[in-house]
Amino acid sequence: MIKVGIVGAAGYTAGELFRILLNHPEAEIVFANSKSNAGNPVYEVHQGLIGDTDLTFTDEMPLDTVDVIFLCMGHGFSEEFFRNHDVPEDLKVIDLGNDFRLEGDHGFTYGLPELNFKAILTSKRIANPGCFATAIQLGLLPLAQNLLLTSEINITAITGSTGAGQRPSQYSHFSWRNNNISVYKAFNHQHVPEIKRSLKQLQSSFDQDINFVPVRGDFARGIMAIMHIDCPLELDEAKRIFTEYYAKHQKFTYVIDKNPDLKDVVNTNKAVVHLEKHGKKLMIITAIDNLVKGASGQAVHNMNLIFDLEQSVGLDFKASAF
Repeated sequence: MIKVGIVGAAGYTAGELFRILLNHPEAEIVFANSKSNAGNPVYEVHQGLIGDTDLTFTDEMPLDTVDVIFLCMGHGFSEEFFRNHDVPEDLKVIDLGNDFRLEGDHGFTYGLPELNFKAILTSKRIANPGCFATAIQLGLLPLAQNLLLTSEINITAITGSTGAGQRPSQYSHFSWRNNNISVYKAFNHQHVPEIKRSLKQLQSSFDQDINFVPVRGDFARGIMAIMHIDCPLELDEAKRIFTEYYAKHQKFTYVIDKNPDLKDVVNTNKAVVHLEKHGKKLMIITAIDNLVKGASGQAVHNMNLIFDLEQSVGLDFKASAF
């Protein structure tokens, strides 16, 4: 049994970790750290867990009692965590923040299984990818592997409100978000550098612009990314290279002929990829759940890999159409 600690356990990604790990046959949650909620039952914050767990939040972090910790503290806090704590050398660490996705200390591997599957198997510390970065990379990796990213990449992607985290802001109020859509961080989103690095990992010559326009949606969860690039391939050939690339990832990533709906993937760890050809342009549409495949589900997938478990253990829940 894998003993688990969750640090920063009151946020949205932590809530998804509870939902997954409480039903994971090989995992046991030993502690749930949250200074602001210490002493309170977990189900008082994550109300969907009423009747599922009697765990209470704690302000302590007994790192020597667990095999792996998930860092869910938000961006910028994980480096501080390593500065302020004596982390055991053999303790596995999976960070859901952005502190170690690019250059950083402490020996982190970028945890996108569709890119770094073999490296993850032998890693002790995983930097979980960003949610937008996951959706976008899954639409581009096969092209990079085949050295086909030779023009600028244009991307529009829309995300649910949970992508902004649990801390309230002027953009999270129901009266503002409901029946509303807005653009933010156009051409300057923090996930672009990690996308570029991954593409260069497969196509070292890649130096094209990534024109990324993120959009806030008026729904709670999910990401749909719509990309288009110049591509000389016919549609059948493009589908072939995508299908071949993801053949070993059929537990979670699927190339589909149907123009996808977000509800195809919400509440699951699945990603769907759809291709269309319009003149010289190849359009790629990807859809994921930002909290599962884009965060906590992918984190558990990484845990399964580093502990040599079947990669889909605990992640076999299905999408719902309603």
